[in-house]
Amino acid sequence: MPVIKILPHPEYCPQGTQISAPAGTSICEALLDNDIHMEHACEMVCACTTCHVVVREGYASLNEPEENEEDMLDKAWGLEPQSRLSCQAILAQQDVTIEIPKYSINHAKEGH
Repeated sequence: MPVIKILPHPEYCPQGTQISAPAGTSICEALLDNDIHMEHACEMVCACTTCHVVVREGYASLNEPEENEEDMLDKAWGLEPQSRLSCQAILAQQDVTIEIPKYSINHAKEGH
């Protein structure tokens, strides 16, 4: 079972952590299943960028991003070459290390 190492994030995971999830699980599902309350405003249908992560290690082991994910990522804050929408990034057998960007584009949250 692959391990996801989450680098420290002030809101979601202040100390950083490691979790395990079965291959075939999206990174977002794995985070949510382990009580890391990742934003996913579109309910994981690739219609927003609130679940944007940067894959620091293990990027090549994930499924290839599809065109609609790449189009959405163009709108993400802090876009990097290893950026993925965590709802679309499916784990294989290799461990991955992710960083959750400090900001996301979430109109509902920005209003508060």
